[in-house]
Amino acid sequence: MRTVREGRSHLSTPRVSRWPRKRHSPDRFGAFSEAFARYMGTPSFIGWMSCFIGAWLAWNVWAPQELRFDPYPFQFLTLGLSLQASYAAPLILLAQNRQEERDKLSLENDRALLSQSRSDMDFLAREMADINMKMNKVATRDFIAKQIAALESSVNSSTESYK
Repeated sequence: MRTVREGRSHLSTPRVSRWPRKRHSPDRFGAFSEAFARYMGTPSFIGWMSCFIGAWLAWNVWAPQELRFDPYPFQFLTLGLSLQASYAAPLILLAQNRQEERDKLSLENDRALLSQSRSDMDFLAREMADINMKMNKVATRDFIAKQIAALESSVNSSTESYK
């Protein structure tokens, strides 16, 4: 018979951890990766990295032999640059994935806004057409002016005939 031990009753039940672990937010790490990728794409980073590599090479070529820490094949420098590249590539990809997700959301919002704008324009076009149809049955300013002019001319002509 199995006994209850360390907070679990069966092997299929996970054991309760005694050590509280901090939960790291994926957004926090994603924001870090975006900041890192953004910095790596700046001329400042290229300049500082070039100065660092130049100083490394200069020290290991022209410094006294006993002070050189990375002789000619520069294996330690190569290892350091490889490590930087191996960490930079996934962080840059993560930043690109997050940007792609933001672009998708932005595109969906733009499509919804376009759809709403199109339906609003269709509604306004129908309303304008309805107003135009109703205006054909209503006396406009030009119509009234023509009617008044016609009445004045008929009144003038009738008064002249009585003279």
